Amino acid sequence: MKLFDVYPILDIELNKSKGSYLFDVKGNMYLDFYGGHAVISIGHSHPYYVKSLTEQIHKISYYSNSVYISQKYKLANLLGKISGYKDYSLFICNSGTESNENALKIASFHTGKKKVIAFKGSFHGRTSGSVSVTDNYKLVSPFNAQHETIFIDYQNVDSLEEELKNKDVCALITEGIQGISGIVDPGLDFFCKVRDLCNKYDTVLIIDEVQSGYGRTGSFFSHQFYPVKPDLITIAKGMGNGFPIGGVLIHPKFKPYYGMLGTTFGGNHLACTAGIAVLEIIQKENLIENAKKMGKILLQELRLIPEIKKIRGRGLMLGVEFDFPIQDLKNILIYKEKVFIGISNNPYVLRLLPPMNINVSHIKLFLTKLKNALAYLYKKNGK
Repeated sequence: MKLFDVYPILDIELNKSKGSYLFDVKGNMYLDFYGGHAVISIGHSHPYYVKSLTEQIHKISYYSNSVYISQKYKLANLLGKISGYKDYSLFICNSGTESNENALKIASFHTGKKKVIAFKGSFHGRTSGSVSVTDNYKLVSPFNAQHETIFIDYQNVDSLEEELKNKDVCALITEGIQGISGIVDPGLDFFCKVRDLCNKYDTVLIIDEVQSGYGRTGSFFSHQFYPVKPDLITIAKGMGNGFPIGGVLIHPKFKPYYGMLGTTFGGNHLACTAGIAVLEIIQKENLIENAKKMGKILLQELRLIPEIKKIRGRGLMLGVEFDFPIQDLKNILIYKEKVFIGISNNPYVLRLLPPMNINVSHIKLFLTKLKNALAYLYKKNGK
């Protein structure tokens, strides 16, 4: 049997990882400044993380949600404390797209409506509801397109009230910071306005923090830089440091009932153990403050590189824009300089999403590699 060929694959096979580094089967070492789509929050193969999962798997790795699982309650309590959302509830699932799918479902149950407002450049997942609020026609099948979604440009937020006046919108969903679009922060005015309008027209505000959450921006959630509290918050990527886990933080105004939501694997013993270990490491090693501090240093140094035209984002979630398409630069960085970085839907933007435990030496090494790659690119192009 062949694999269904839906991924563009790098010609690299990794077989080991440690801290901020990856190693391939040939023995090459790579600096990780992408974290596998922002998944690696606490660094690779953290000893406490490995120990926690190893001990748990020797006890019990899985049973269904039909039994009491104490790790679920510990994870919820710890997450509420660290995030500042103690009064919210947590529904645990397996991925970011499931988180958004369940958030949309909660909003629709609560309001009795089905129309959703999303934003140009958005990415919320690939399952039916989540992909219907994702602004990429290549991902949306005719089956997915049956959902009622209105896409609005962040720059045209004044049109939002016209859509909400009809009072037929169940939810408005936005990323805290758009990731795949090239790191786009909607900003203070946007968040204040949408919160007020959602209150005015009884519309549920969902903020997708799947990529921008879990401390990466220097705050636990990126929206916490602004005076806004969403009704539902979706999380996943950095939550398990590579172990599949996601969740929805749910305002107390939403009332659950048995059977309303469900998942076979969500909240299992091993997933919750991974989630607890990540939060304990974030707290013990002060990684949110480190992300903020290292992000400032990285930003300052990147601004000194003349080829860089614009830098967007916060903390360790940065979009670096050049005045030329970066595909060749990306390949040079990965294959020649041995550093993993990310691309975006904007062909001019590199995405930087390193683990939150990087230090100054990692930043210096990355900057050296980036400068080497730029010099090689110019030489290759005869400039």
